[in-house]
Amino acid sequence: MALESFVAEVEGSLWRQLRMASDSFWKSSVRNRILAFTSALVMVILATAYGTVALNQWNAPFYNALERRDLTAFLLELRNFAMIAGVLLVLNVIQAWLNQMTALYMREGLSRDVVDQWLNGARAYRLSISSPLGINPDQRLHEDARKLAEMTTSLSIGLFNATILLVSFIGVLWSLSSDFTFRIGETSFQIPGYMVWGALVYALLASLLSQLVGRSLSKLNAERYAREANLRFSLMRANENLEAIALTHGEETERRHIHQSLDGVLASIRHLALALTNLTWVTAGFGWLAIIVPILIASPAYFAGTISFGGLMMAAAAFTQVYSALRWYVDNFGAIADWRAALMRVTVFRAALTSMSAITPGPGRLELARSEDGMLRLENLEICVRVHGDTCESAFRFQERNVVIAPGDRVMINGDQGVSRKLLFHAMAGLWPYGEGRIVLPGETEIVFVPQSGYLPEGRLRSLLAYPLASAQFTDAEMTEALRAVGLAEFADRLDEQARWERVLDKDQQVSLAFANILVRKPRCLILQDVLEGLEPETVGRLTPLLAGMSETTLVYLGRSTAFADATGARVVHLEKTGVASV
Repeated sequence: MALESFVAEVEGSLWRQLRMASDSFWKSSVRNRILAFTSALVMVILATAYGTVALNQWNAPFYNALERRDLTAFLLELRNFAMIAGVLLVLNVIQAWLNQMTALYMREGLSRDVVDQWLNGARAYRLSISSPLGINPDQRLHEDARKLAEMTTSLSIGLFNATILLVSFIGVLWSLSSDFTFRIGETSFQIPGYMVWGALVYALLASLLSQLVGRSLSKLNAERYAREANLRFSLMRANENLEAIALTHGEETERRHIHQSLDGVLASIRHLALALTNLTWVTAGFGWLAIIVPILIASPAYFAGTISFGGLMMAAAAFTQVYSALRWYVDNFGAIADWRAALMRVTVFRAALTSMSAITPGPGRLELARSEDGMLRLENLEICVRVHGDTCESAFRFQERNVVIAPGDRVMINGDQGVSRKLLFHAMAGLWPYGEGRIVLPGETEIVFVPQSGYLPEGRLRSLLAYPLASAQFTDAEMTEALRAVGLAEFADRLDEQARWERVLDKDQQVSLAFANILVRKPRCLILQDVLEGLEPETVGRLTPLLAGMSETTLVYLGRSTAFADATGARVVHLEKTGVASV
């Protein structure tokens, strides 16, 4: 199944999205803590419901005391109110704390799971080249994951609380309105539990109108999140390239691009604001009517003398509780739509990551394997360069159909003008799956891939020297010696300094730091991609002897550097264009 088809299938299925979210929760390391807090919440909500029923029953004697002007009974009911309200206050505070802690652990579990799935193997890179989902995933990893965790907690608790209140009060309301007889002229009739039916009709009408008015909210929220992500990506990209923008006087162009992204966000917010405004007509209108509707519905029984004034207030309060529980969906329609959008974005992203190995990436697929004899073999390789749908539009291969590289060999891979050595480099690293043939890498051997443009994470210099390993595995003496060997002796006393090193070091220094990393790690197999091209002659003259001195390391250099070939005595193999691949 193609990735696009799989993503569309998950996007269109709420059930699959819920299954994906449940899978993420069940595999979470904080699952037991979430279950413990959820159990505590259930107990507190049940206790709160019991207290709320007691408070509702308090209405009748309190208002009857007022009607009789009975001061003693009035003061007694005030004491009872203080006791009930005090207990409910404590329960509300406990519930608020449990709500926050449950949301906290929900976010921890979900965020860690999605980040772990994203940075599992080469999934993040592969997704970035195969789907728009991977271009700027920070919105899904951060904001969408936060909203999904927090809103899942609040909406689940709200739904459970509304259900408990409904179960608790619907019996009270039924008994209060079960014996009333309606009279119209000479005709009389009874509607058992008529106030319950009134609450149901009122809530159903509000729900239907909310569904009708707010049906577009989920789509509008998803569109807004996508455009917010595009805006943030534009800002981050500009911030990361401020020097180049300033040198080329590209501020006006960048400002125009950012304003275009901002216009998209503002347009989405305008559409969303209009939809929410229309929804407010329904939610606010029914909310205001709820003040008087319970009294109106209960008033026939009061004027007929069937219930007392206290009974009227008790019935009105019970009606309000039942209606509030029934209209929970109405009050939270916008939040549910927002939750649906966040659920779709996070679960579709996670589904794409976790299922990539089962999805056919396009025309053909390179086979990666490990050898038992330490050999590196490139067997009948044909690499797709441009892929469109199920068609490989351009490709290249080795002139030598089978390339075998023994442990300790030095090989330089060159080729025709326009052949993308970078794609071969990515294919060997398992990042580019399009093509045919077999890549067999040395088994049980650490293989270090060094790209032309490396990555310098923010942190201490010693962390960069060991990256991606832990710096504690190496001594200060080893790191200092490596820095001096590559010509960075002035940084030897700055191992614990934290900085944005990609801005502190120029290109030659960054490549030299990458070589210092190699000297510290001492890999048995080293594959380099054009790292010596474009460097100062002095830098090249200092670094190539270091490669030549790594006698026990297999060296594979993808590039045209004669300095590497001269220093290491490397044999050269060639790449050639083949047009359309036979895959």
